[in-house]
Amino acid sequence: MPSGLISLAVVFFIIAILAYVLGARGVAGMSAGIGRTLLFVFLVLAIIFVIVGFVNRTV
Repeated sequence: MPSGLISLAVVFFIIAILAYVLGARGVAGMSAGIGRTLLFVFLVLAIIFVIVGFVNRTV
């Protein structure tokens, strides 16, 4: 199961990078703010899932 959590963390990381790129490019007026917000939200989720994956692997 830990490999599933790590793959989920990678998915969240990719979504965060895409949200930032779309926000930084100025696709729409408010997308930059939304992109930054989504970047931090998904980055935090990715970090949490990586930590949980490593903790579950060692237990």
